Amino acid sequence: MTNKTVLITGASRGIGQAIANLMIENNYKVIGTATSDAGAHKITDYLQGRGYGVTLDISSQESIKSLQQTLIDNNEHIDVLINNAGITKDNLFLRMSDEQWGSVINTNLNSLFYLAKCFVKPMVKKRYGRIINIGSVVGSMGNAGQCNYSAAKAGLIGFTKSLAQEVASRNISVNAIAPGFIATDMTDSLTDEQKSDIAQKIPANRLGNPNEIAHLALFLASEQAGYINGETIHINGGMYMS
Repeated sequence: MTNKTVLITGASRGIGQAIANLMIENNYKVIGTATSDAGAHKITDYLQGRGYGVTLDISSQESIKSLQQTLIDNNEHIDVLINNAGITKDNLFLRMSDEQWGSVINTNLNSLFYLAKCFVKPMVKKRYGRIINIGSVVGSMGNAGQCNYSAAKAGLIGFTKSLAQEVASRNISVNAIAPGFIATDMTDSLTDEQKSDIAQKIPANRLGNPNEIAHLALFLASEQAGYINGETIHINGGMYMS
């Protein structure tokens, strides 16, 4: 049993929703974020009284600070922060615009700094906390057409390692999960032929399931995982082995 509260960004679908569902099954209170009011309502609905959804623009310092104040006003104490939300704006480097580069870096990387700024200090005071950053296999191996996304996810790994060193003595762990190709609504748009081509590059010969990511997040959030710190754990069916 646990009475801990977890904040999950990007919890309206995909990996974020899978993590949220597993967390409430294991007696965590979940606060999930979405970019729209409709997404936040969807989160509140599926949490069924064991948490609620909120609207948040993770690329905006002001939006994050507003959320922090709302949580303070509601006497919420975040024990586990899961940075899951992110965007892609793929293009070949020679065609990539300043906006495509900047928006991906700001949303996927700068948001880690903004959110940690809000929630690490209270964790230090409590001498307890878990931060889990959802990265990507491309942060380690790269991918053509994703210089912006790969750079952000590589930066996430460095951020994870550095922050872990600073807060480990306060019983706070900071780890990253790097998924490979996971079956979500983003991959649903691929043709069967495209999915088959991807699967052939994966020794497991299949795409991953969001629940496989969620179970690792659940473990890293637990008391039992307290001695795991600064790690990037890959879940990719063997397509990349660090």
